[in-house]
Amino acid sequence: MIDSRDDIRLLRDSVRRFVDQHMPRELARRWDKENVFPRDVHNALGKMGVMGLTIPAEYGGQGVDIPATMAVIEELARRSTAVACPYIMAACYAGMNLVESGSESQKRALLPKVAKGELLFAYGLSEPNVGGDLAMVETGARREGNRILLSGTKRWCTGAHIADYVFCLARTGPKEDRYKNLTIFLVPPKSKGVTIRPLDHLGIRGVETNDAIFDDVELGEDAILGGPDKWNQGWKQLAGRALEVEKLELSACALGLAEAACADAFEYAETRVQFGKPIGAHQAIRHAIADAKTKTLAMRLMLYHAAQLVQDRKPSALESSMTKLFCCEGASEVTLACQRVMGAYGLSDLMDMERYVRDAISLPIVGGSSNMQKNNIANRLKLAE
Repeated sequence: MIDSRDDIRLLRDSVRRFVDQHMPRELARRWDKENVFPRDVHNALGKMGVMGLTIPAEYGGQGVDIPATMAVIEELARRSTAVACPYIMAACYAGMNLVESGSESQKRALLPKVAKGELLFAYGLSEPNVGGDLAMVETGARREGNRILLSGTKRWCTGAHIADYVFCLARTGPKEDRYKNLTIFLVPPKSKGVTIRPLDHLGIRGVETNDAIFDDVELGEDAILGGPDKWNQGWKQLAGRALEVEKLELSACALGLAEAACADAFEYAETRVQFGKPIGAHQAIRHAIADAKTKTLAMRLMLYHAAQLVQDRKPSALESSMTKLFCCEGASEVTLACQRVMGAYGLSDLMDMERYVRDAISLPIVGGSSNMQKNNIANRLKLAE
């Protein structure tokens, strides 16, 4: 197992101490209830150096270590997705995409700040009329002299209200060639012509999801991810190694939520007495917890196996889709099963379980739905179309 690495065991212990010190349960509940982003906690996390686990040392990072990054996400998500998701926005959205696709000038200007936890990036991919079929985006950009004008609306743009940049996928030519004429732009949300409109949602509170509306936003050539020669190269950038990490980061969130749910359900089963004995002595409860722990272990093994493949730059598209499918569906199943172990308390905000459930059931949808992952898996297996 991945924790056979001494450095990851030490890292995990360090993050757990951070969680206990900076993220007590009562604060995690308040962030969720009030839907607030704990920036002070994020800043403290940046000072630990863990934001740089996706960034080479030459750009101020700790060196790219995908399994270690997953361990950090897992431990943060065990307590609060309001902290885990902004970590992802920095370490994964910013770190991975800039390292894999950024120009040298973009890397040198932005990555050292990302490594310090000073910058957050959001994804602007989906649109009101475009979900899984991203090659058909309607947001468009056009050149007018020395400037680029961007117009359109992005939906489910999580964290855009706190981000310093949005990775915006836009159509930059005729759409007849589905995977051509697409470009990714780095857009500061505070730019003239940008409107960020929050959308209410079920789980993963503390980090708003938003509409990001672009009305002839003026950009320079330096806003193109990778530089001017990457005009119309956005799909190749989108479908690269950073995409595999996106699937895994959500899987790590799923694992953290499942672990937290199992721990709380186990403790409740040991201490809640009904019919003269702890409910953990009743077969129905014993079996529910046994199933949940078994599934959680399988999630862990899949996640860190896929993470090591990505780390080693081995083919991982199949495994990352399998991991996203299994872990995110698994977290939904595990948290619901653990909620039932706790009965009415599992529905109440007196406990954390209802929050775990709300967070977990969104994961099979976000970042590429389970059905899209099944399509990816079938395609990689070369099933007949």
